[in-house]
Amino acid sequence: MLKIGLVGVGGISGAHIPAWNAMEDTTLTAICDIRPERMEPYPEPHHYTSIDEMLEKEELDILDICLPTYLHVPTAVKAMKKGIHVLSEKPISLKEEDIELAYSTAKENNVCFMIAQVLRFWPEYELIKELYDSGKYGKLLSGYMGRLGSYPAWSWDNWMMDEKRSGLVPYDLHIHDLDFLVYAFGKPEASLKHRAKQPNQDYLTAVYEFPGFFVTTEASWYASAYPFGASYRFQFEDALVTYEKGECKIYENNGNIYSPTEQATGDTGSINLPKSDAYAEEIKYFKNCVLSGQFPDKVKAEELRTVVGLLNEF
Repeated sequence: MLKIGLVGVGGISGAHIPAWNAMEDTTLTAICDIRPERMEPYPEPHHYTSIDEMLEKEELDILDICLPTYLHVPTAVKAMKKGIHVLSEKPISLKEEDIELAYSTAKENNVCFMIAQVLRFWPEYELIKELYDSGKYGKLLSGYMGRLGSYPAWSWDNWMMDEKRSGLVPYDLHIHDLDFLVYAFGKPEASLKHRAKQPNQDYLTAVYEFPGFFVTTEASWYASAYPFGASYRFQFEDALVTYEKGECKIYENNGNIYSPTEQATGDTGSINLPKSDAYAEEIKYFKNCVLSGQFPDKVKAEELRTVVGLLNEF
């Protein structure tokens, strides 16, 4: 039974904690947050307001880091030096040099380390990589990825609106789509970026060029109460594949239209996407790597370096 500790009981922990609790071979032993009230809904794990105290008193196998961005690598290094495997929320850091520090520390202490880039485990996004790799609908011609919403006034200590601590929209929202592009297609050959930034709002658009196709992206924290939404459109030679308002659809050039998530299960000849929780899938993947002694290579250090380097150009 793997003993799990989680630090940072903020918004994203609401996806992580149920995933750990649902697994049969893990137990959420301890949670930590400087705000005791955030831990009250979870009475079973031991509660700590100091990460140092938790690491000192608990014998943990895995630490799950759900802290603000600027605390990811310092906390990860501290845990890995104690022989604890570390799963950390994205992004790894705002600084490229932290990538080498984190991965070298993992290697020196023979532990697993992974950044939770969730789109790599999201069925509707994995579908695009599968279609691209297989050539099922011919060559990829163009793409669009968007991640739009209003600015996060709710964050602890307003850290998300502090560029030095969060990196703002490039690192909070755009990183999801850019990371997927690098994962699926490799490093872009070129990019064109624009950004409109003010104290209470931040918007960017970027076009990334790959051999034979390009992908247009946009991300926002609008000052107005614009509802959050993530979407994509990928144009292949023989089909348009879309993900809009939480639904994936494939528009084939022959006139057929269907939703992969609504198809019947079984060998129907159609693409059938699993209705799964991507956050749970990434956590399960990491846990299995720890149990098997295999370093998690679904998220590679060189890919993170590419992503952080491109983000730092904004």
